Amino acid sequence: MSALTQRLRATLDSRAARQMLRALDPAPPASTTLVDFSSNDYISFGQSPKLRRKLADEVGAPTTPLYGPPSSRLLDGNSPLHASLEHRLAAFFHGPSALLFNSGFDANAGLWACLPGPDDWIVYDELVHASIHDGMRASRVPKERRRAFKHNSLQVLESTLQSIIEQDDGVRVGEKSVWIGVETLYSMDGDLAPLREMVELVERVLLAGNGHLIVDEAHSTGLYGPSGRGLTCALGLASRVTARVHTFGKAMACSGAVVLASPLIRDYLINYARPLIYSTAMTYMSALAIRKSLEMLEEGESEPPAAHVHSLASLLISRLSSILPPSSSISLPPHLASLARSSSKSTMLPLTSSILPLLTPSPRPLATFLRERGFLVRPITYPTVPRGEERVRVCLHAGNTEEEVEGLCEGVRAWVEREQTESRAKL
Repeated sequence: MSALTQRLRATLDSRAARQMLRALDPAPPASTTLVDFSSNDYISFGQSPKLRRKLADEVGAPTTPLYGPPSSRLLDGNSPLHASLEHRLAAFFHGPSALLFNSGFDANAGLWACLPGPDDWIVYDELVHASIHDGMRASRVPKERRRAFKHNSLQVLESTLQSIIEQDDGVRVGEKSVWIGVETLYSMDGDLAPLREMVELVERVLLAGNGHLIVDEAHSTGLYGPSGRGLTCALGLASRVTARVHTFGKAMACSGAVVLASPLIRDYLINYARPLIYSTAMTYMSALAIRKSLEMLEEGESEPPAAHVHSLASLLISRLSSILPPSSSISLPPHLASLARSSSKSTMLPLTSSILPLLTPSPRPLATFLRERGFLVRPITYPTVPRGEERVRVCLHAGNTEEEVEGLCEGVRAWVEREQTESRAKL
């Protein structure tokens, strides 16, 4: 056995022993009877007959390009289809300009790697996506000038910015920039960023206008804002953030992503964002699918399903709050527990989301238990989440029904009752 084989096998065996081993499990077949509480198809566009017809009609047109483009955007891949789609995305999301990427990972990694300068600072929410971390590590900003702040904490964000100002006169006088990275809806916790307060804080603390907020809207697209434009547009903040990333692989049921930013930043990314420069351009088929899904948003097709998702979320939170006793090993995270106790309803912006975590030290057994009862949920373990914060993540979809949510809750109730029975048997 070679040294390489020994090293790789030992590392994977160690991960398996700690119940951390990842594997590509086969997706359930289309004919499965499992209820989907796992995928990111939040507003069920992936199951939409209307979207299917739109794309089929487009593909069936004799002049529609299907193969390619066979090169980078900077060579032969900058087709009229890609350019027109970018103009349309910029207009819809109220952005000054738009630039397509092949994935949200590429978009985040590319812009975070090249936009901050070597003398700048990076400040980021501790729970931002791995793609943002990869981009920051690849940037010219040294590690000692990159600082995380406690998740969604305005107080810690402000103190972090103030300490940078006190430490660096260049930031104080506006000669250096501070780049702040946040998401609008966090994929593991299902909670919203206090985005309005963050924008106001950055503008108040960094008076020279050198605070640049970059917002990842991956999980909020389709669920918030007029016609699903996301949280930034819902709050009227599109002109007050430096850049946004919207991805198409979740609520829009496609693949790829777009960066919305100034024309100057767009030109800079074209020249320095390596995932764009050195990748084959987004395929015609992907661009066509995005265009048709965007048409659905433009026509208001996201609003009724999004409202249904938020209604299901309220139902699920209410039922779980009544099911889970204090002694249970399953609990709701604090933001959901407080939401269950609140009687106030926001008429401007839903406080619920499509993502609801069930915190438990036994995520894999619980996920298996629920799957045996017909519900597809996924365990989330370290290192995806910190140790001690393992969970089963429930993702709601417009295609789910109230009866299915009630059934999931009954499955959780059965797990809790089994736990209590086993606990009594040990006494």
